[in-house]
Amino acid sequence: LFGLQFLRLVTLMNLSSAAEVTLVFPTVFSSHLVQHEVVANYSHLFWVPGSDLALVPYMLLAHIDVVPADENDGWEVPPFSAKEIDGFIYGRGTIDNKQSVMGILQALEYLLIRGYSPQRGFFIGLGHDEEVGGLQGAMNIVRVLKKKGVQLAFILDEGLAVLDGVISGLQGPAALIGISEKGQATVKLSVFKAPGHSSMPPRESSIGILAGAVKRLEDNPMPILFGEGPERRTFEHLAHRFGLPIKFVMSNMWLFSPLIVMERSPDTNAFLRTTTAVTMFNSGVKVNVLPSLAEAYVNLRIHPAQTVEEVLEFIQSTVGDERVKMELVNGFDPLPVSSYDETSFGFQTIKKTLLDQFPQVTVAPGVCIGNTDSRHYTDLAKDIYRFAPTWIRPGDTQRFHGINERISKKNYEELVVFYFNLIQNCDIKELPSPHSAGHEL
Repeated sequence: LFGLQFLRLVTLMNLSSAAEVTLVFPTVFSSHLVQHEVVANYSHLFWVPGSDLALVPYMLLAHIDVVPADENDGWEVPPFSAKEIDGFIYGRGTIDNKQSVMGILQALEYLLIRGYSPQRGFFIGLGHDEEVGGLQGAMNIVRVLKKKGVQLAFILDEGLAVLDGVISGLQGPAALIGISEKGQATVKLSVFKAPGHSSMPPRESSIGILAGAVKRLEDNPMPILFGEGPERRTFEHLAHRFGLPIKFVMSNMWLFSPLIVMERSPDTNAFLRTTTAVTMFNSGVKVNVLPSLAEAYVNLRIHPAQTVEEVLEFIQSTVGDERVKMELVNGFDPLPVSSYDETSFGFQTIKKTLLDQFPQVTVAPGVCIGNTDSRHYTDLAKDIYRFAPTWIRPGDTQRFHGINERISKKNYEELVVFYFNLIQNCDIKELPSPHSAGHEL
């Protein structure tokens, strides 16, 4: 109950000071087992040493910050009110990503109250600027850990979730554990022409030329690369949960490729290719003045089988107009693919924890189509996973960075139980058996 009250509290403010966190998790901050430091003024780094120094530590990540929200956009309640309606807590951050912040700390609080002392040490990193790239929070946490010479068995961050009724034709819920994430690039397109009076317009304006370039990009999406990255394994793992004839198709994707169906939905189209989204278009200062400059910004999420350089070449050839200048604002290639076979300690331990708690769920590897703080940690761990047991049902995907973001009280409790069990499951030296019982909370 206290954890639920504080989940409401953290939707009202950006949890930043150690004093605020200390009030809610007194055992975490008073325990001799837990070492804590504030990084870059607002991020938090915790270290819980293990009793067995031979066991390589792991790390749990989450982020405190949120994207803006305006109640005038159509929220049912003010977006920072944390109001409860029909068993759901509404508020910005409830599923991105304060549910993990609270779930991790609440689980640790409960474990310490019970006298728990881990065998395998672990870190907790709570970044404060993930939504703007993590350049201060995550990157400074990484610098601190590098100075200490830390190497990690695996990292678990936000990313994918439990999808229930979201994938068309799939029978039952599926938990997708992100083993990689797409790359990203922001490209600026610009056209410059001499300004003039609107009463004497040229045949083509700077806005018209740029609009044509943007239309060509939208009419000619990046090529389908399904099967050339780890996303193919996602559907092979899920094949048995589809009905016929989709089950047969999914089980024999070397012969069949259900791409036409997948292209129709933005949710599944993102698995097939590098996506192209025109997000900003700027030009003009007055209704009777022909603007000299027109600019558009294009955000691309890069498929694991492509690179930033290949994407830029595709844009250049598709635009096909020398008058349109292209500039790479920023970008990075897709992240390495983490292990997910039967010998992968991190993946199998997360999977075991999931199946013990949700035996009805099918677990599969997946590709995270968004980006997380974990991309800054690649020097510290070979295996990075992106998952939280947040249940996503039809309509919920629009709540991420959208209106009426919410989490059910039941799901928040499930998050606490998941981290409570995961921390204990990581204490073993050998890979877990697949169906042993979970820990009682």
